[in-house]
Amino acid sequence: SNKKADVTKEADKTTKKSKVSGRTIGDPVLSDKAQKYYEKLKAKYSNMDFILVSPEKKEEAESKKGMYQSSKELLVLIDSDKIEKMAEDEEYRAKYEGILNNAASRLNQMKDSLGSKADSVSSFGMTFDDHGNASFFAVVDKSLASQRERIADKKKAQREAQEKRAEEKKADRTDKKGKTDGTGKAKDTEKTSDADKVTVSASSWEELLKKIDNVIYESRADSVM
Repeated sequence: SNKKADVTKEADKTTKKSKVSGRTIGDPVLSDKAQKYYEKLKAKYSNMDFILVSPEKKEEAESKKGMYQSSKELLVLIDSDKIEKMAEDEEYRAKYEGILNNAASRLNQMKDSLGSKADSVSSFGMTFDDHGNASFFAVVDKSLASQRERIADKKKAQREAQEKRAEEKKADRTDKKGKTDGTGKAKDTEKTSDADKVTVSASSWEELLKKIDNVIYESRADSVM
């Protein structure tokens, strides 16, 4: 393995690639030019969370993509080779930035279409294959889907009565609910929800929407049973 390390060192001397700041999978490196471009890209799409993948980790990243969570609107897994090429090749860059631009607007439409169901999606993301095709994914938390549905039904039925009830009774009911209490719920789902998380992938936003709907529909049916 020492030989391999030496070869890498030699390559570094000629292209001067170095490690990248931000979220990474593997140890991706970029040339100075690509580093600068990557920082600009991240700033331009600040509502997206970029994870840079080293080329040999592409398959692994693809298979585990549902595990990478983000507080931003969209998670973007992209390998360092593509960023390198985007920095060099204007046409290539325009193609990929076009896909990112489209994703930003489609994601908003998607959330509108989902309405309150969007709460059941813990993250949206996209990856690219070697031919430059984007694929989209979403992590749906089935426990949230069924829980939120039950809470929404209860709330609807109780809303009018609730308004008339005294604060004591309200507090009392929250105690009885336990799990569905605002604070308890988050903690509970955090601990137990890995098994409830389903990652759905699609080659288009339309297909992704259908798949999210299916998971939520199934989880509701399960919770009714």
